[in-house]
Amino acid sequence: MPFAVYVQDLNPLGFRVLSTVVAALPVVVLFYLLVGRRWLASKAGAAGAVVAILLAWLVYKMPLEMAGWSFVHGAVFGLLPIGWTVFAAMLLYNVTVEAGQFAVIRRSIGALSGDARVQAVLIGFCFGAFMEGAAGAGSPVAICGAMLVGLGVPPFKAAVICLIANTSPVCYGGLGVPILTLESASGIPGDKISVVCGHQLPILSCLIPLYMVKTMCTWRETLAVWPALAVGGGSFAVFQFFFATAHYHFGLPPVWPLTDIGGAIFSMITLALFLKFVWKPRDEWKFAPEKPTAPPPAAVPHDPVSEEAREEAALMLENPAPAEAEKPLTPGRVILAWSPWVIMAVLLALSGLLKDAEKKGPIDLGLANSFYAEKVPTLHNEVERAYDLQKLAPPDAAAKGLDVREGERGTRLREREAAEFRFIWLTAPGTPVFLAALVSMALLRLSPARVGRVFGKTFYQMRIPIPTIALMLGLSYVTKYAGMDATLGVAFAETGVLYPFFAAMLGWLGVFLTGTDAGSNALFGSLQKITATEVWNAHHDGAMSNLTLDQAQVLICTANSTGGVMGKMIDAQSICVATAGTNQIGKEADIFKAVIWHSVFLAAVVGALTALQAFVWPFTRMVPH
Repeated sequence: MPFAVYVQDLNPLGFRVLSTVVAALPVVVLFYLLVGRRWLASKAGAAGAVVAILLAWLVYKMPLEMAGWSFVHGAVFGLLPIGWTVFAAMLLYNVTVEAGQFAVIRRSIGALSGDARVQAVLIGFCFGAFMEGAAGAGSPVAICGAMLVGLGVPPFKAAVICLIANTSPVCYGGLGVPILTLESASGIPGDKISVVCGHQLPILSCLIPLYMVKTMCTWRETLAVWPALAVGGGSFAVFQFFFATAHYHFGLPPVWPLTDIGGAIFSMITLALFLKFVWKPRDEWKFAPEKPTAPPPAAVPHDPVSEEAREEAALMLENPAPAEAEKPLTPGRVILAWSPWVIMAVLLALSGLLKDAEKKGPIDLGLANSFYAEKVPTLHNEVERAYDLQKLAPPDAAAKGLDVREGERGTRLREREAAEFRFIWLTAPGTPVFLAALVSMALLRLSPARVGRVFGKTFYQMRIPIPTIALMLGLSYVTKYAGMDATLGVAFAETGVLYPFFAAMLGWLGVFLTGTDAGSNALFGSLQKITATEVWNAHHDGAMSNLTLDQAQVLICTANSTGGVMGKMIDAQSICVATAGTNQIGKEADIFKAVIWHSVFLAAVVGALTALQAFVWPFTRMVPH
């Protein structure tokens, strides 16, 4: 095979510290614009991508055309399948809102208990997980916060409760978009990532309901409802584990995109049956009525991020069919309201079967194939990985005609980076969800005018999230192919055996700054894989002897996402949506102060769990082979 056009150099400036600083500049610029200048994520992502392309060309000496195609490669994946999935999920949600059925769902959940502690678990945690899986984009905090306020929970407490609750379900938000993004950035199959998520997050799901209720009341009042906490958190944890790992433990088709939705529905059913037939709180606990307080100032400084969040919350909370929504609840009406999500689940399960069949190649559908793969111009197999990142060559490499490279650390294989556009249109989660939305439009008898309203609203809502995802992935692909993330990975590897803990904290920082778990995974997915490789190479015969290289990579990369979810409660977008949903504009700083240490503590818990799975038997057996 001829030499590659571009060979990665991890130290292009000849001074490792300076090269590391330069490699970090795209992310630093991105974070500065997001936090310091309060730019919208889409604009900040575009600026970060421009900086990355220029540095790849001018400092890392990557041909400009290759840097440009690297960006296009990532951006295209951000549109299909990720952007398509986000759009379809929001479309289905908007169909139920337009038809008045989502209001029926909310009423059916809110009527299950009058105890504020139990309502927090049912609505803030279980129903919030459903909303995260179905729509994401801040919907759990806005909608569940408004529901709790309507049931008598003080607005400030409602915001804090929902922010804490919207953590352990976030990895599977929007039908698993964060995992799809991490798969794209790291190259690790989403099926493997989901298994590690399914071995970590259920532990946290058992903890979160107790944690959030404790923020509402005393220990005595919290423990008085321990059966509801155990059943609510425990049942969600069990179903979360099942959906996340069904393909690994039970030999079923992959259904992990349904983890939040399926886990939440079954958990709500389990807790509802438990409250109806087995146990009720001895005393129905409610918050004492609050004294009227002066409303927050209506005039706030112009802030594009806050304004976008408030508009997003307003769109989520609108109910264009109030008369339909206020009809008496009957079993038939409740079943009809939930039917779009049942249809979606069935179609997603069927697509899982097709996805298994696609492992052998695209399915011939007669008029078209189920997916298409096209080599990226100038990029496919034209980038040679840096010497330090290549695998050791076998002793008979020369005899086998393998292309090798000599260096201070032995003879290594010349490995090249593949780059293919994969247009997976049939089994991308967005396709069955889109079909479910179309079927639901017919089932709920939406008129053409209302169908047009739903599509128009969805396009408007997605005008920022989808371009943001595409730009973030474009940025990450430039740093990946240029070798900039590898420069950072080698630097992070200097933390040694402490890195599994810090991997989770890096993901937490990424979500805090970008506002999404998907954004953090796009930025740091490849970096985490490279760092995991370096740490394992240094410690595989010692501290990490219980893990293979593949296991170390999937564990560390997944920690970026599972640790990242704990940053969701403190990112600017979530806090702004929380204040908008609970009508507390102007109290963003107070809410941030109320949740920051909860966020840090829970992220540290994920970091500690990751470290146990990296080093300590039998926790290491939780990492899939």
